[in-house]
Amino acid sequence: MRFAPAAAALSLCLAMTASITIAGDVQTPDPRAAALIAQGQALLAAGEPEQATDAFEAALAVDPAYTPIFIDLAEAARQQGLQGKAIKYYREALERDPGNFAAISGEGAALVEKGALEKAKKNLAKLQSLCGDDCPETVALQSTIARGVPARLAVESKGESAPASN
Repeated sequence: MRFAPAAAALSLCLAMTASITIAGDVQTPDPRAAALIAQGQALLAAGEPEQATDAFEAALAVDPAYTPIFIDLAEAARQQGLQGKAIKYYREALERDPGNFAAISGEGAALVEKGALEKAKKNLAKLQSLCGDDCPETVALQSTIARGVPARLAVESKGESAPASN
């Protein structure tokens, strides 16, 4: 019992040191991966999501610990209309970095594009609690939710599918 206050103070000191060390650890990609990421982002901006995906996957093979690659892969998947795959990438990024605002916002946008508006609103609430209403990621997700479900999904959900051809 005599050592309880000293042990508590020591454990508090160690916890603070560990949290400071983790907070100060800014992850940078391997230079080869950085070049591939830049190439992929250029291809994505040029409207070539398939080639961008190849570059991002190569970067991931070079530096599998660099979490932001998953966000780039998710953006490429969204451009290809593969929202389910994009959500998987965003969730991988969130598993590695639970407070990643870009991943939370991106997952919410992909959920809207997939038609899961209520789940996207949960992401919005999470973003608002983590970074506030003026955070760029929060504003982006708010505008995506305000636009609503894509027209093709709205038509399908009402049961008005295209007539079948014989």
